[in-house]
Amino acid sequence: MTTTLNLPEADLSPLDEARAQLRGAIDFLELSEGKYQMLANARREITVSIPLRRDDGEQEVFTGHRVQHNFTRGPAKGGVRYDPHVDLDEVRALAMWMTWKCALLDVPYGGAKGGVAIDPRNYSPAELERVTRRYTSELIPILGPEKDIPAPDMGTDENTMAWMMDTYSVAVGHTVPGVVTGKPISLGGSHGRREATSRGVVDVALAAMESRGLAPERSTVAVQGFGKVGRGAARFLWDAGTRVLAVSDQYGAVHNPSGLDLPALEAHVDRTGSVVDFDGSDSLDRDLLLELEVDVLVPAALEGVLTRENAPRVHAKVIVEGANGPTSAQADQIFKDNDILVVPDILANAGGVIVSYFEWVQGNQSYWWSAAEVEERLHTRMLGAWEAVTSYARAHDLSLRSAATIMAVERVAEAHRLRGLYP
Repeated sequence: MTTTLNLPEADLSPLDEARAQLRGAIDFLELSEGKYQMLANARREITVSIPLRRDDGEQEVFTGHRVQHNFTRGPAKGGVRYDPHVDLDEVRALAMWMTWKCALLDVPYGGAKGGVAIDPRNYSPAELERVTRRYTSELIPILGPEKDIPAPDMGTDENTMAWMMDTYSVAVGHTVPGVVTGKPISLGGSHGRREATSRGVVDVALAAMESRGLAPERSTVAVQGFGKVGRGAARFLWDAGTRVLAVSDQYGAVHNPSGLDLPALEAHVDRTGSVVDFDGSDSLDRDLLLELEVDVLVPAALEGVLTRENAPRVHAKVIVEGANGPTSAQADQIFKDNDILVVPDILANAGGVIVSYFEWVQGNQSYWWSAAEVEERLHTRMLGAWEAVTSYARAHDLSLRSAATIMAVERVAEAHRLRGLYP
């Protein structure tokens, strides 16, 4: 009989989902209520107002957040997202998941996350630079290569990181490349960082497919999201021989039952800015992409897209979470009942933080690795984590998500035990 951790009775917010997962791990490990309270709450949070003088002289004010969930195992680490729906609870949840991700992959960081409630599509590069620099200047007291190291996330990129690095460096009086990761190569970034999360997703996707007897050349996939993670994941799965039947972005979705031509689709997106109206495909409702008859589903957009409402209509044999928190606890239970293998986010999309760690290490050593070296080290770490999680899951009769969360929480709790409580 499969062990079932405590589950909520309905779909929850991302923060409540994260805390429910933590509660299940705490109960399984028989840790104290005090330990749960310590790990359920962030160590430090800051919310700032970000005034912007627009190019036409008008002024707007945005709200930004930075949450440092935990830094017992090392400096805080986590992305910065620009999205109009950013709020503090979302950032809290993402920071907590980042803590578990770092612990699971044995990267010496704690979890953090940041965000600004802004739609970057509506602002010029110069305006986004001003927003970034003001946001960074407000956070300078809590940032640093030994304190908190931001990285790109939804709506941000290597240019954002360059602005953050420069703002911090000017403030402290000398160049500090290690204050961020995901920087341009010319400013100390690492080869392979841009596509690292996508490569990690595909590394574990192929391993998960093999565990279910799915040969890539005879398998089909649908990818929700065609941004930083989804685009690379679709391309690398296509390179591996799978037929990518459908992809989506924020504007719509496209579908071809014979398989999409990924290089042509990428050229179309580069030219038009969206997957919509791609020749050789039919338009598809974005939500219906999740319910297609495919072997592998990669949700690589937002959290909370797989719920108790649509989970019974999901037909994929394997779900690989490219996004953070895309699956509710109730959906998880439905997938388990339907024998659908779910590779959890803290394992599947950990490639980005692994190569961020590589970038940080390279920066500290002032010695740079080749793209091939980075990809090989990433592949080794991802498959090592996959083997560890699947072995733990088998040994304890757990889902992969429960196993991954329990392993991560146990490592963080042990670090707390060894360090003790001050004062």
